[in-house]
Amino acid sequence: MSIKKVLIVGGGIGGLTMAVALHRKGIIADVIERDPSWSVYGVGIIQPSNVLRALREIGLGDACIKNGRGFQGWRFCDAQGNQLAQGCGHNVVGDDYPPINGIRRPALHKILTEATLAQGTSVRLGITLVSWTEDDEGVEVEFSDGSRGRYDLIIGADGAYSQLRNRLFGDNVMPHFTGQGVWRHNFERPRDLDWGMIFFGEKSKAGLVPLTDSLMYLFIATPEPGNPKHPVDQLHLLLRDRLSEYGGIVKQLCDQINDPADVVYRPMEVLMLPEPWHKGRVVLIGDSAHSSTPHLAEGAGMAIEDSVLLADMLAAGQGDLDAILSAFVQRRMPRAKLVFDNSLTIGDWEMAQWNGQPHGDIGALMNSTYSTLMQNI
Repeated sequence: MSIKKVLIVGGGIGGLTMAVALHRKGIIADVIERDPSWSVYGVGIIQPSNVLRALREIGLGDACIKNGRGFQGWRFCDAQGNQLAQGCGHNVVGDDYPPINGIRRPALHKILTEATLAQGTSVRLGITLVSWTEDDEGVEVEFSDGSRGRYDLIIGADGAYSQLRNRLFGDNVMPHFTGQGVWRHNFERPRDLDWGMIFFGEKSKAGLVPLTDSLMYLFIATPEPGNPKHPVDQLHLLLRDRLSEYGGIVKQLCDQINDPADVVYRPMEVLMLPEPWHKGRVVLIGDSAHSSTPHLAEGAGMAIEDSVLLADMLAAGQGDLDAILSAFVQRRMPRAKLVFDNSLTIGDWEMAQWNGQPHGDIGALMNSTYSTLMQNI
């Protein structure tokens, strides 16, 4: 099976990584993105070593390290900032890479967009896929601007609320709320904060993540019963309220939260699409097929790994297209489901802990999960 030209629906992390990975294999890709501004919301993202390995494989790892802030692991503290334990992150990339990298989301977006455009990939903004018709040789598509195109394959990377997924499989698989939300805010990084930090409160969990030599972000995971729609002009006050149980550095940072526009809040919503993730000449990757909570910091990493592996398998062309796509899903499903299931479990255990109920060993579950993820894709 020879795949020469692909349409990628979605210009986010998964879609752009897919475009770069395909180009390195000699496969042409066009990208359409419905957002005409091609923007991303701020704050940061964590890249564990397995994610850095995949990024290095397609030539983007060095740029992420250069534009981010590597760190060795996590220091675990009580709510007042007293250190309880310390754990180094896994490193499967090599001594020239850190075990974990923090990077601003806009910086990662810039790396991906510049790499995509520099290789000559066509990116069309404000465009959606209206329809497609398959035949034995390929797929004919129609776009929202009235133009048409012909491709060998359509790859859906249009996020957790994927319209392409709904058109393939119906709207019976939609993200559902887990009971938790996550709040984020950027701050100036103290020079001595060169590890990630986790703070355990009685009603929440907070953390600090290095992003650059001068920047870090704070996050706090909280129970949010009923999945409330918080008023955007009150986000700074709501975040300060949720941080009120913390002392030490977190309290000092709390006093600096004064602008609701600097606060990013997201409810934790998840989905896992059952097999298959493909139908005919259309396949889904990343959040379109599997969207997890941020407890393992692997959501974007799973999309990146999807892209690298699918590009490899399409280029190898072993078997017909259905066989290739089926083999891709069979290789990715256990790994994506591991992240999905264990992230949910960690969240459930956290909420049990905050309610004073018995719960499992979160640290042991995280260690075993990362040990598995550090193995090759």
